[in-house]
Amino acid sequence: MKRLQATDVRLKLGSNYRPQLNVIEYVSTKKGDAERGPLVRMRGSEARIRLIEDGTLVWVSGPRRQELAELRIDESIPEGHVFLRDIAGVTVTEYVTVSRPDTDSPLSGRHFG
Repeated sequence: MKRLQATDVRLKLGSNYRPQLNVIEYVSTKKGDAERGPLVRMRGSEARIRLIEDGTLVWVSGPRRQELAELRIDESIPEGHVFLRDIAGVTVTEYVTVSRPDTDSPLSGRHFG
């Protein structure tokens, strides 16, 4: 009698799990502003899914480019949405992915010459 093998139905939540987030607000600062620089604000539950904490650097991948930005947790942001400041190549109503930079993997030999 031949047994059927059941497929593995567990969720594979790892570094490759990056659901898209809708940009609901975008702010572009000017030279004299007190607070400047790339910033992402998102809800705490969204940050926990991505295994990132408040104040860390994250990759923000938009439809045209990818940039590093600082993450701030803000519970007033609705789930599935983000607030962005000074990130080029992104506009309101577009989708972005926010993920942790992979600093744990060793570089391959091709990067050294």
